[in-house]
Amino acid sequence: MKRPETNEFFEYYNGYVSLVPGDDVMPVLDEQPNELRAILASVPEEKGTYAYELGKWTIKELLSHIIDGERIFSYRILRISRGDETPIEGFEQDGYIEHSNANNRTFADLLNEFDFQRRSNMLMLRNISDEGSLRMGTASEKPVSARALTYIAAGHVTHHVNILKERYLAA
Repeated sequence: MKRPETNEFFEYYNGYVSLVPGDDVMPVLDEQPNELRAILASVPEEKGTYAYELGKWTIKELLSHIIDGERIFSYRILRISRGDETPIEGFEQDGYIEHSNANNRTFADLLNEFDFQRRSNMLMLRNISDEGSLRMGTASEKPVSARALTYIAAGHVTHHVNILKERYLAA
Protein backbone atom coordinates (compact mmCIF):
# COMPACT_ATOMS: atom_id res chain seq x y z
CA MET A 1 0.00 0.00 0.00
CA LYS A 2 1.58 3.25 -1.14
CA ARG A 3 2.14 6.32 1.03
CA PRO A 4 -0.90 8.62 1.19
CA GLU A 5 -0.92 12.14 -0.18
CA THR A 6 -1.13 14.91 2.43
CA ASN A 7 -4.69 15.75 1.31
CA GLU A 8 -5.83 12.28 2.43
CA PHE A 9 -5.59 13.00 6.16
CA PHE A 10 -5.86 15.78 8.71
CA GLU A 11 -2.59 17.64 9.30
CA TYR A 12 -2.39 16.46 12.94
CA TYR A 13 -1.76 12.89 11.74
CA ASN A 14 1.35 13.85 9.78
CA GLY A 15 3.27 13.17 13.01
CA TYR A 16 2.29 9.51 12.74
CA VAL A 17 2.50 9.16 8.96
CA SER A 18 5.99 10.69 8.92
CA LEU A 19 7.23 7.97 11.31
CA VAL A 20 6.66 5.30 8.64
CA PRO A 21 9.75 4.93 6.43
CA GLY A 22 9.61 4.24 2.72
CA ASP A 23 6.66 3.83 0.41
CA ASP A 24 5.34 0.46 1.58
CA VAL A 25 3.72 0.26 4.99
CA MET A 26 3.26 -3.52 4.98
CA PRO A 27 6.79 -4.51 6.13
CA VAL A 28 6.53 -1.99 8.98
CA LEU A 29 3.17 -3.38 10.08
CA ASP A 30 4.50 -6.92 9.82
CA GLU A 31 7.55 -6.23 12.01
CA GLN A 32 5.97 -4.18 14.81
CA PRO A 33 4.70 -7.10 16.94
CA ASN A 34 8.21 -8.63 16.90
CA GLU A 35 9.73 -5.26 17.78
CA LEU A 36 7.47 -4.88 20.81
CA ARG A 37 8.28 -8.42 21.98
CA ALA A 38 12.02 -7.78 21.64
CA ILE A 39 11.84 -4.50 23.56
CA LEU A 40 9.89 -6.03 26.43
CA ALA A 41 11.64 -9.42 26.52
CA SER A 42 13.96 -8.44 29.37
CA VAL A 43 11.51 -6.22 31.28
CA PRO A 44 10.40 -7.87 34.53
CA GLU A 45 6.65 -8.38 34.90
CA GLU A 46 6.50 -6.18 38.01
CA LYS A 47 7.79 -3.20 36.00
CA GLY A 48 4.62 -3.43 33.90
CA THR A 49 2.78 -1.20 36.36
CA TYR A 50 5.50 1.46 36.25
CA ALA A 51 4.56 4.94 35.02
CA TYR A 52 7.35 7.44 34.39
CA GLU A 53 5.28 10.28 35.88
CA LEU A 54 2.19 10.67 38.07
CA GLY A 55 -0.93 10.63 35.91
CA LYS A 56 0.76 8.84 32.97
CA TRP A 57 -0.14 5.37 31.82
CA THR A 58 1.78 2.35 33.03
CA ILE A 59 3.72 0.21 30.57
CA LYS A 60 0.85 -2.28 30.48
CA GLU A 61 -1.68 0.49 29.96
CA LEU A 62 0.44 1.81 27.10
CA LEU A 63 0.33 -1.65 25.52
CA SER A 64 -3.42 -1.78 26.02
CA HIS A 65 -3.72 1.61 24.31
CA ILE A 66 -1.72 0.29 21.35
CA ILE A 67 -4.15 -2.64 21.12
CA ASP A 68 -7.17 -0.33 21.37
CA GLY A 69 -5.70 1.87 18.63
CA GLU A 70 -5.10 -1.16 16.43
CA ARG A 71 -8.75 -2.18 16.74
CA ILE A 72 -10.10 1.33 16.19
CA PHE A 73 -7.90 2.02 13.16
CA SER A 74 -8.73 -1.36 11.58
CA TYR A 75 -12.46 -0.76 12.06
CA ARG A 76 -12.12 2.62 10.36
CA ILE A 77 -10.04 1.14 7.52
CA LEU A 78 -12.61 -1.61 6.97
CA ARG A 79 -15.57 0.75 6.84
CA ILE A 80 -13.94 3.36 4.64
CA SER A 81 -12.32 0.87 2.23
CA ARG A 82 -15.71 -0.81 1.77
CA GLY A 83 -17.34 2.48 0.81
CA ASP A 84 -19.25 3.15 4.03
CA GLU A 85 -19.70 6.92 4.09
CA THR A 86 -21.23 7.10 7.57
CA PRO A 87 -19.07 9.41 9.73
CA ILE A 88 -17.09 7.46 12.33
CA GLU A 89 -16.93 8.96 15.81
CA GLY A 90 -13.74 9.49 17.79
CA PHE A 91 -12.93 7.70 21.02
CA GLU A 92 -11.78 8.84 24.45
CA GLN A 93 -8.49 7.00 24.97
CA ASP A 94 -8.17 7.70 28.69
CA GLY A 95 -11.64 6.29 29.39
CA TYR A 96 -10.74 3.16 27.44
CA ILE A 97 -7.58 2.70 29.51
CA GLU A 98 -9.43 3.33 32.76
CA HIS A 99 -11.61 0.31 32.00
CA SER A 100 -8.96 -1.86 30.30
CA ASN A 101 -7.82 -3.99 33.27
CA ALA A 102 -4.36 -3.77 31.69
CA ASN A 103 -2.40 -3.76 34.95
CA ASN A 104 -3.86 -7.14 35.90
CA ARG A 105 -2.64 -8.76 32.68
CA THR A 106 0.73 -10.23 31.80
CA PHE A 107 3.09 -8.86 29.17
CA ALA A 108 2.71 -12.14 27.29
CA ASP A 109 -1.08 -11.82 27.22
CA LEU A 110 -0.98 -8.21 25.99
CA LEU A 111 1.69 -8.91 23.38
CA ASN A 112 -0.21 -11.97 22.11
CA GLU A 113 -3.39 -9.93 21.78
CA PHE A 114 -1.59 -7.26 19.77
CA ASP A 115 0.09 -9.88 17.58
CA PHE A 116 -3.20 -11.69 16.84
CA GLN A 117 -5.01 -8.43 16.14
CA ARG A 118 -2.24 -7.26 13.83
CA ARG A 119 -2.14 -10.59 11.96
CA SER A 120 -5.87 -10.38 11.37
CA ASN A 121 -5.51 -6.81 10.15
CA MET A 122 -2.69 -7.78 7.80
CA LEU A 123 -4.99 -10.33 6.14
CA MET A 124 -7.62 -7.64 5.68
CA LEU A 125 -5.11 -5.06 4.39
CA ARG A 126 -3.60 -7.44 1.84
CA ASN A 127 -7.03 -7.83 0.29
CA ILE A 128 -7.98 -4.16 0.00
CA SER A 129 -7.82 -3.09 -3.64
CA ASP A 130 -5.94 0.01 -4.72
CA GLU A 131 -9.33 1.61 -5.32
CA GLY A 132 -10.47 0.67 -1.81
CA SER A 133 -7.32 2.08 -0.23
CA LEU A 134 -8.00 5.45 -1.88
CA ARG A 135 -11.59 5.71 -0.67
CA MET A 136 -12.24 8.67 1.57
CA GLY A 137 -14.41 8.73 4.65
CA THR A 138 -14.83 10.74 7.81
CA ALA A 139 -13.32 9.74 11.16
CA SER A 140 -13.21 11.99 14.22
CA GLU A 141 -14.93 14.66 12.09
CA LYS A 142 -12.03 14.77 9.60
CA PRO A 143 -11.71 13.38 6.06
CA VAL A 144 -9.32 10.45 5.74
CA SER A 145 -8.51 7.69 3.25
CA ALA A 146 -8.21 4.02 4.09
CA ARG A 147 -4.53 4.01 3.12
CA ALA A 148 -3.85 7.08 5.27
CA LEU A 149 -5.42 5.25 8.22
CA THR A 150 -3.10 2.32 7.54
CA TYR A 151 -0.05 4.57 7.76
CA ILE A 152 -1.49 6.34 10.80
CA ALA A 153 -1.94 2.95 12.52
CA ALA A 154 1.70 2.01 11.84
CA GLY A 155 2.96 5.43 12.91
CA HIS A 156 0.85 5.31 16.06
CA VAL A 157 2.62 2.15 17.17
CA THR A 158 6.05 3.61 16.31
CA HIS A 159 5.19 6.77 18.26
CA HIS A 160 4.37 4.74 21.37
CA VAL A 161 7.38 2.43 20.94
CA ASN A 162 9.55 5.57 20.94
CA ILE A 163 7.87 6.79 24.14
CA LEU A 164 8.34 3.35 25.70
CA LYS A 165 12.07 3.41 24.93
CA GLU A 166 12.67 7.06 25.87
CA ARG A 167 10.49 7.51 28.96
CA TYR A 168 9.86 4.08 30.45
CA LEU A 169 12.94 1.99 29.72
CA ALA A 170 15.77 4.51 29.35
CA ALA A 171 16.83 4.34 32.98
